[in-house]
Amino acid sequence: MTIRAFYDRWPQYDRRLIEAIAPLSDEQLAIRPSPKHWPIWAIVGHLAGTRVYWLCHVAGEPGAESTPWPNLGDEGWEDDLSRPRSASELVGALESTFAIVDRLLDTWTPAMLVEEFERTYGDQRQVHSRTSILQRLLTHEAYHDGELAIALGNHGLEPVYIWRPDEA
Repeated sequence: MTIRAFYDRWPQYDRRLIEAIAPLSDEQLAIRPSPKHWPIWAIVGHLAGTRVYWLCHVAGEPGAESTPWPNLGDEGWEDDLSRPRSASELVGALESTFAIVDRLLDTWTPAMLVEEFERTYGDQRQVHSRTSILQRLLTHEAYHDGELAIALGNHGLEPVYIWRPDEA
């Protein structure tokens, strides 16, 4: 038994995010939820890059080499606001990073969720279980999906709505 049954809607959430981002113009991707927030393109890049950081660099999962962030030392796209990313780059980043998530949903088992990984953040040593990493990723993505929904909705654009049921 794998963990897919416990996270069966995650592929839908990713698909809904891609559907909201793919049709956006460069001008629309430059919208910010507020003047102090990142633009939409940077938020989406950050969301995708975070998957690679936690799953590949912290938990040791393979797949980083097929994403825009193959090396631990790489900065995230949000770290260089002078280089906006296009919708096609963002979709590619979401698809390549979600491939890592999708694979682990079929390879991680419930018994594996207690396994722990160490990371150093600043001068602190931290321990994270597979469960805590998955919870962190899901809540991180939901947080930023909400941020994107507000930014898009405030500009009369279709917001991200990850729970919308599939069309029959």
